[in-house]
Amino acid sequence: MNIYFSGIGGVAIGPLSEIALDAGHDVQGSDKSPSLTTEQLGKRGIPLSIGEQDGSFLQERHGIKPIEWFIYTAALPEGHPELVLAKELGIKVAKRDELLAHIINEKNLKLIAVAGTHGKTTTTGMLAWLFGELDIPVSYSVGTTLSWGPSGVYDPDSEYFIYECDEFDRNFLQFRPHFSIITSIDYDHPDTYPTENEYKSAFRQFIYQSEQALLWQRDADYVASRYPQARTLLDDEVRSLALAGEHNRRNASLVLRTLELLGLGESTENFHILEHFPGTNRRFEKLADNLYTDYGHTPAEITATLQMARELSDHVVLVYQPHQNTRQHQVKNDYKDAFLAAEKIYWLPTYLSREDPSLAVLTPEELSAELSNHQTVTVAHLDSKLWQELSALRQEGNLVLLMGAGDIDAWARERLKS
Repeated sequence: MNIYFSGIGGVAIGPLSEIALDAGHDVQGSDKSPSLTTEQLGKRGIPLSIGEQDGSFLQERHGIKPIEWFIYTAALPEGHPELVLAKELGIKVAKRDELLAHIINEKNLKLIAVAGTHGKTTTTGMLAWLFGELDIPVSYSVGTTLSWGPSGVYDPDSEYFIYECDEFDRNFLQFRPHFSIITSIDYDHPDTYPTENEYKSAFRQFIYQSEQALLWQRDADYVASRYPQARTLLDDEVRSLALAGEHNRRNASLVLRTLELLGLGESTENFHILEHFPGTNRRFEKLADNLYTDYGHTPAEITATLQMARELSDHVVLVYQPHQNTRQHQVKNDYKDAFLAAEKIYWLPTYLSREDPSLAVLTPEELSAELSNHQTVTVAHLDSKLWQELSALRQEGNLVLLMGAGDIDAWARERLKS
């Protein structure tokens, strides 16, 4: 099959293109700008176009050999020149999850899907890493870069495919997993699910589509899941692993129980191996001394990550960049006690993405006004002044935590280079 990926440098599309290549398909694609991902793909001999994405490269590749699938993400606007041209040329257009489901079925793999509002990336990474440590052949896709391996792998000897299965845009409903892990369920993505009941219904449907599922009893109760294939864990079944962060210990407990149910590895060995999990990038990732970065951007994620930070330091400074104004209108009343573990908070303007133009953009002052520890908040911007203050706080021994899904991480990495 001949496949074209638009936005091939993305953290999800890039690994998928490598999976497709290793699964025996012809692959090419384009992106607006170069990245470490496009550099890696170029080294593998994948034809790439970096720049305008005006459709000329797609037309050229289609002329050499007809493109059969055009893969794109939800971030691509309907009027994008490549998407418009692909439809005009009669090419099948699909989002990444439809292609991945096709490859999984084509290769007769058993899908282990990791879904949930929070914790998907870390849990998927834990599973893939543990399989590797146990020398069990496995294919996988994790939605971030990894220090210990590629983000996406297809192994022809594998029986299982481990996948971070996102509920955004109802992507996870493309799959019928052999085994599903649901890490947590907490209403999110109002742009996809206008009501909380729709969100719950989607997770019930996902459980129904799974041959087996594992989730916490509190989440099963939340979505009113009563399907017989759903197994549950109680809060007192969290394993006492030597991993920082209560949420990491909960995610690891799901992973260990999954391997027990699948009959893979030996329980005690799995436990001790998982205690050495190196983590994934952008999930409480250490950038430098006393400086950490995390992708979290919801109240529940903030609380969990701050709890983890306090296990390492009694003096935690948080720099928070809210993500998506539409989401802020939904979560603003849930922030009240989410930041209690931070001694000082720098609150940045919201990073705007996929916005509803009818909604007023909420200011840092409006979003932080009802915080229980409002007096610890300073409104800030990603500039040299902030960096100087953070550097001084780090030198004084404070743990500085950068949180957000926008450009805060790239800003810090650039500053560290200079």
